[in-house]
Amino acid sequence: MSNELTNTLHTSSIYHGLPVYPPTLTSKIAIITGANGISGFHTLRVLASAPERWSKIYALSRRPPPPRLMDLVGEGQERVEHVACDFLLGAKEIARALKGRVESVDAVFFYSYLQPPPTPGAASWSNAEKLVEVNSALLRNFLTALPLAGLKPKRFLLQTGAKNYGVHLGMGLNPAVESDPRVEIEPNFYYPQEDMLWEYCGREGVGWNVIRPAWIIGATNNAQMNVFYGLGLYAFVLSHLRQPLAFPGDLAAWETAHTHSSAYLTGYQSEHAVLEDRMSNQAFNAVDGTPFSWGRLWPLLARWWGVEAGRPELDEGKYQTVTMPHEPPPRGWGSATSYRSSFNITAWASQPDVQKAWSEIVQEHRLDNSHDPFKDPSEIFPFLDAALWAVGRLCLSETKCRKMGWFGVADTNESVFKTFQELATLGLLPKMRVEESGVPLRVGGRVS
Repeated sequence: MSNELTNTLHTSSIYHGLPVYPPTLTSKIAIITGANGISGFHTLRVLASAPERWSKIYALSRRPPPPRLMDLVGEGQERVEHVACDFLLGAKEIARALKGRVESVDAVFFYSYLQPPPTPGAASWSNAEKLVEVNSALLRNFLTALPLAGLKPKRFLLQTGAKNYGVHLGMGLNPAVESDPRVEIEPNFYYPQEDMLWEYCGREGVGWNVIRPAWIIGATNNAQMNVFYGLGLYAFVLSHLRQPLAFPGDLAAWETAHTHSSAYLTGYQSEHAVLEDRMSNQAFNAVDGTPFSWGRLWPLLARWWGVEAGRPELDEGKYQTVTMPHEPPPRGWGSATSYRSSFNITAWASQPDVQKAWSEIVQEHRLDNSHDPFKDPSEIFPFLDAALWAVGRLCLSETKCRKMGWFGVADTNESVFKTFQELATLGLLPKMRVEESGVPLRVGGRVS
C-alpha cells in the first residue's frame, strides 16, 4: 500500500517504538470484523486515532459496539460505521449487508471468532473439530462475500494466535518462530483458515498478513477468554473476603519468563503490517517485546487490589498433576507434557461464599452484571487456570518483525494495570485501590 516506511519512532501512552508514517498515507478505508472482541476493538481504536490515515472504518459484527465501549474510542468514533453481519448466515447475506454501505476497502482486519462450549468437564479447546467447523465457516463465508459485494482489498490481515504452535497441547519448540511446522496432532482451525486466505489472495491478487499474538491483554465487554478480566475478578473477590492472593501454579509457572500480547499494541503492529509493502504476504508473531513472569506481576497485583500477595505452594504433597494427552508433545519428541497446580480457580469460582461475595461487590460498586461471570465459571476461569499454571510458558519470537522494521514495545505489567482501569470504566470491575501502577522503570519516572 506504500513504499518502505521510515523508521522514525514515537510513543503513545504506554506504547513505545511506534512508527511515524509519511504524510502521503491518507484516506484509507478499513473493514474490521469481530469489532466487539478484544482484538478487533483495539485495532478499531488504533485506526480511529489516526484520521490522517483512515478516513472510514467499517465495524462488522452481529451487534454494534455498546456505547460505553465506544466511549473508550474517544475522538474518531464519528468515522466508525457499524454494519450488522452474521458470518454464519452465508456469503449472499453478508454481501447483501455490504452492498450500498461499503463502496471500497483498502485493508481488511479479520478477527471474527466463535468459541463453542466444550463438553462439560472437558478442557477449553477439547472440541477441536467443532472449532474448525465453525471458525472455518466464518472466514469462508466472508471471503466468498467480498467479490459478490464488488469489494477487493489491497491487504487482508487474519489474526490467529499462539495455538498455531500447539501451545494448548503441550510444549513445542521454544521460542516459537513463524516458520515452525504446523502441529497436526489435533485439528486446528488456524490451518484451514490460512489455506483459504492464501487461496483467495492468490486468486484475487490481494496481499495478506497473518498475526499471531500470545495471551491477549485488553478491556472489552465481550469477556469470553479474557484472562485478565478473570484475574481481576479473582483478586477483588479475595480482597472483599480479606483473603490472600493465592497462586495456583508451581514454582516453574511462577518464575518462567514468557510473552503476552497487549491488544492495543497488536493493533498498532497490525496497522503497520498492512501499510508496509515489504511486510506483505508474511506471518508475524505479535508480543509486547518485554519478558513477563507471574512472579513479577503478583506483588504488583496484590498492591493494586489491596490484598496480601501469596506465593507458590512449597508443600509438594498439595499439588495435582495434569498430563497432556499427546506423546510426543508438539515439539515432536519426548514424553507428554505435565503441569501442576495446588488448586483450581474455576472450582474456587463455584464456591457459594465466593459467589455471595461477588453479589455483594456488584451491589456495593453498582457494576454491570448483565453477563454474570460467576453464573457459569466454566466460561471464563478455565482460561485463567491455563494461563497461570500451564499454557503460559511459551515465548513467541519477535525476531522476524524486528528485522522487518517493527519496533513497538509495551511493559506487560503496565498494560495489565491499564486494562483493569478500563474494565472499571466499563463497569465490569471495581476501581483498584491505587491510582498508579508502581511498575519499575517507568519512562519519565525514577527507577525503583
